[in-house]
Amino acid sequence: MMGRPRGATHSKVVLYNSKGEKLVECSGPGTNHWILGMEECQKRIHNMVDQAKKEAGVPIDEPLTILGMSLSGCEQEETNHKLKQGLLSKYPKLSLQYMVCSDTVGSIATALDKGGIVVIAGTGSNALLLNPDGSVHRCGGWGHMLGDEGSAWWTAHKAMKICIDEQDNFVQPPHSTKFVWGAIKRHFNVETRFDLLDHCYSNFEKSKYAGLTKLLSEGANQGDALCLWLFARAGEMLFKHISALYSMADKSLLQESGGLSVVCVGSVWLSWEHLKPGFTGHCSHPEMPVIPELTLLRLTTSMAAGATYLAAKEIDLDLPRNYQANYTVFFHYKCSKT
Repeated sequence: MMGRPRGATHSKVVLYNSKGEKLVECSGPGTNHWILGMEECQKRIHNMVDQAKKEAGVPIDEPLTILGMSLSGCEQEETNHKLKQGLLSKYPKLSLQYMVCSDTVGSIATALDKGGIVVIAGTGSNALLLNPDGSVHRCGGWGHMLGDEGSAWWTAHKAMKICIDEQDNFVQPPHSTKFVWGAIKRHFNVETRFDLLDHCYSNFEKSKYAGLTKLLSEGANQGDALCLWLFARAGEMLFKHISALYSMADKSLLQESGGLSVVCVGSVWLSWEHLKPGFTGHCSHPEMPVIPELTLLRLTTSMAAGATYLAAKEIDLDLPRNYQANYTVFFHYKCSKT
């Protein structure tokens, strides 16, 4: 079974037997069909699964019972069906059946049996609510042209815009830009704001942009005021993803021990201590709905586990699973707003 973290440049394949025992886990290249094209995506899946079979000692010509795929870009049933049908026709020995879902759904399925919310904040951002009845609601996931709020790309872009606005005498920054502008120059190997144009247009790479946020996190760790301000704003945006979905959550999810469970995926969440002031502070904003209680979870295993669980359900296989072993709680929150 396989899963791929959104925004990453790699995929992960994990094979399990019918007892729920992991046989092998291996990594491969990205598999987002919107970026690669459907044919290349299917080819990469085939090659990775074949490699996993070899490492597990499974004959290449022996199809898997079912292959569960939790992949970035798999939000629409029409394209998911196209992905499955292409694998069945081109690679008949790969698997007998397929289950395809987005990386957001796979993340929830890894940690939560009854449903909950996942907020992905890596290169880009996305959020999804899965209710116990199977209904799904989304917020974000529109890419950097239309969204990605709270993501590494969004944070880096905001930092760059603040510096350029200051140098244009257009908008004054909330804090000194000395550290942030130095980080931008080092990251992009530039000297002036005009040198950034090549990275913004002719040779734009979203992942390169997002990489700046790692340097900003180092600045926050050193106490730089602007870096801390940027991460607090990112924290606000991530909370807004949750608040946007909260009203559509089934009441049973809100009544669970610890309140609403939120699975937090992506590298931006590693800077939680810097996100926290904006995240928790935004609850008191008069325009935000009251969320009485929530618990933030961090996965300790690949979302391939969630893809496996969903695939097992697809074929009515009672696969042993231990959800609590798949995550840790890093924050429990009760809103004081009344």
